[in-house]
Amino acid sequence: MEGEKLGTILITNDDGIDAPGLRALVQSLVSSNLFNIQVCAPDSEKSAVSHSITWLQPIAVKQVNIAGTTAFAVSGTPADCASLGVSKALFPTVPDLVVSGINKGSNCGYHIVYSGTVAGAREAFFNDVPSISISYNWIKGKSTLNDFVLAAQVCLPIISAVLVETKNPSYPRKCFLNVDVPNDVANHKGYKLTKQGKSIIKMGWRQVTSETEGQKMSSDMTNTDAETPKHFDPSSISSEHLLFAREVRGSVIDDDDTDYRRLLEGYITVTPLAALSHAEVDCQAYFKNWLQSVPELSSSSSL
Repeated sequence: MEGEKLGTILITNDDGIDAPGLRALVQSLVSSNLFNIQVCAPDSEKSAVSHSITWLQPIAVKQVNIAGTTAFAVSGTPADCASLGVSKALFPTVPDLVVSGINKGSNCGYHIVYSGTVAGAREAFFNDVPSISISYNWIKGKSTLNDFVLAAQVCLPIISAVLVETKNPSYPRKCFLNVDVPNDVANHKGYKLTKQGKSIIKMGWRQVTSETEGQKMSSDMTNTDAETPKHFDPSSISSEHLLFAREVRGSVIDDDDTDYRRLLEGYITVTPLAALSHAEVDCQAYFKNWLQSVPELSSSSSL
């Protein structure tokens, strides 16, 4: 650590190293002069890749210039970036905190499973490094790039407090934090501790005649401007192939005190997450009784 700085923060994301959310977060942290900032983020958009990792081949890493930081663009996934960033293979020390974001789109409810942003924080958690994932509830036609700046500013107290609190032996090490910032961030209602809900955008498929008819999906699985995904290779498609594109068919929103419900009410939601999602208690009870009967069912079916 340098001087009075609180510690070293590693920044990653899934929207790519040039994404406005990451740049706004980095600028806010650098401007505060409270932290040493490292960046290890995907070299292109990796939205909705969940916790996928690169396994069968090396990843390429290139140093880039982001003022006030030591930064690298990586060909891998957000989980790759977080893993590499805390490994001491790229940077000489392990960071005190990993922050993944700021994502363009909320990451609440069941969508957390899809999120590359949350995966970046989860991967740090796997490596025993405290972490936070941050997302902004971007709404097309209403949000502006300056909202990322405001989102970074309202999250700065959380980031600072976590860095201080991690030095306390009682700080819980069995979870990491997922933070979602409401669309009207300038008029937010404050911080709200929530739990992961079951909200989800219901998806369907439609057959299309060309790759340009598909729509790019943002990290929160909502439609953004129609465009061909960067990883899509039209030359790989022949006349023998059928093309199908995802489309939104509706949504399900929790009614109780959960992350997405409170986010829509205007709160900055703070949700502790763990690596594992445990089944509901009634499921455990059902399958406990069911499993005891399996040998009998198997014997009777063979007769």
